This record gives sequence, structure tokens and C-alpha cells, in this order.
Amino acid sequence: MTSLPIGEAAAVAVSVLWTVTSLVFSFAGKRIGAYNVNVIRTFMAVCLLLVAHLVVLGTIIPGGNDGQWLWLGVSGVIGLAIGDFGYFLALIKLGPRRAVLLMALAPIFTVAAGAFILHELPGLLTMVGIVITLAGVFWVILEREEESDEQPVSIRDKAIGLAAGVLGGLCQGVGLVISKYGMVTIADDPSAPLHPVSATLIRMVAALAVLWITVPILQRFWTVRDAMRDIPAMKAAFVGSVCGPFLGVTLSMVAVTYAIAGVASTLMSLMPIFVIPVVWVAFHQKTTYRGIAGAIVAVIGVAILFLVPG
Repeated sequence: MTSLPIGEAAAVAVSVLWTVTSLVFSFAGKRIGAYNVNVIRTFMAVCLLLVAHLVVLGTIIPGGNDGQWLWLGVSGVIGLAIGDFGYFLALIKLGPRRAVLLMALAPIFTVAAGAFILHELPGLLTMVGIVITLAGVFWVILEREEESDEQPVSIRDKAIGLAAGVLGGLCQGVGLVISKYGMVTIADDPSAPLHPVSATLIRMVAALAVLWITVPILQRFWTVRDAMRDIPAMKAAFVGSVCGPFLGVTLSMVAVTYAIAGVASTLMSLMPIFVIPVVWVAFHQKTTYRGIAGAIVAVIGVAILFLVPG
């Protein structure tokens, strides 16, 4: 890791971007469904990434060896095609507050997978920072849930949303670790990992290929076509695509390149904290003292993670 906390800073930026993404994809998903949102936003992201790759690297074909293509492709299918679908479905079934709570489980899966795949064993202080950060995140989300005036959710929808959210957190956490393995560990020169834009493009192309293969299998062509005619949903999906799979996922590749995977995943799970000022300003929903206290606890955990030497 470098002397500057590049990875950690990128991870925090990802949380900010994904906060916006959660709000706009929740809106789009309620209009056109989680499956359609995932298919359409992945296509938009690939188009954006192709342009960015051409501008930044002068080619539309990502570099990397065969092993990198394989593992980054696998991480894209697990983390983006399956994981994000689970998250979107949880957003629709449970609402943003409950869904974000479940996605806060991702760092736990990331730490476990990082220890197993990358042999990244977090030190005691790092684990303390992760636990404190997650405690603050959970505290904020539980407080918002208690004060929420959301519509009651049926037992069936709760069960579907719970399963989808846990699946999303698991797949995103494991996918993040596999992406680091593909970018850095099996690079021809581990000191010169694959460019984050290239890694993101490979992951997104693999996710897009799998998603679009499922369209005829599930006989969803006409529903996807009709969804693309929903202008408000398409506007929201485009904004979400820029903030999420384009900028957010690219920065997440920067984060796992320069930071321990578990630390990066924890810092990328700060969406509940950043949602507080957004809902305060946009929806005039004030935050209680408990919510503010939870945010302060999470910030203390983040500070510990930034202070841990890499």
C-alpha cells in the first residue's frame, strides 16, 4: 500500500456514489422491476466504460492475461450480475433502509473470503475498526427503521427480500475479493496490477453477457423492451449507471488494489451514514440523536481504519 490512503479514500468515495445509486435504482426498480434495472443499467455501464477505456488507455480491448480475464469475469458474474440483482430485489421488497442493512453484511463476507483466497489476515486494530464501523452503520439503520413510516411488508416479501439481501451481500463481498485476485495476485507483474478501468470493463462485460443470455431463456425480451420506454425510469437508470457501475465500481477496483479487501469493503458500506444528510435535505426527514450518535461511531471506526499502517 502507498504512503497515502488511496485505497481507503476511493472506498469512501464509492460509498458516496452508491448512496446516490441506491436512491435512483430504488425509484427505477419500483417502476420497471429489479431484473430490468440490472439488465439495462449493465448495458449502459458497458457503453460508458468502453468510451472511458478508449479515452484513458487508447483502446477498447482491456489488457491482462488469460487468468485475469477468467477471474475478473467470474467476479463480475458473482458480484454484479447476481449480487446486484439480489440488492435491487431487496430494495424493492424491503425498501432502502432494510436493504442497506443487509448489504452491510458484505464486509464480513469480504474479510472471510479475503483471508481464504488472498491470505489477507487483518490485524487486531483493523478488526476493531471494522467492528466499530459496522456497529455505527447498524445502529443508524436500526434507528431509521424504528422511526420509519414505511408501509408494512408482507411475510412473503420479507422472506424474499431477506434472502435476496443476504445473497447480494455474500456475492458482492466474495466478488470483490475475486476481483482483487484477478487484478493483482495473478498479474504478470503483481507490482503493476491491471488498470481499474480495464478490470471494471471486463467484470461488466461478463455480467452483461450472462444477463442478456437470461433474457431469451426467461422470455423477458418484451418486458425489457417495454421497460426501456419508461422515460423516468431510464433517466434514473442512467444516473445510477454513471454513479454506480461506471464510477463506483471503477473506484472500488482502486480501493481493493491499494487497501486490504476487508477494509475497503467496510468503507464502501457507509451508505447509511451518507443517506442521513440526503434524506434530511431532499425529504425533510430529520435525524434523531441516536442516528447522529451512530454516524459518529461509524466515523470513529473509519478513522481507525485510515490510521492503520498498510
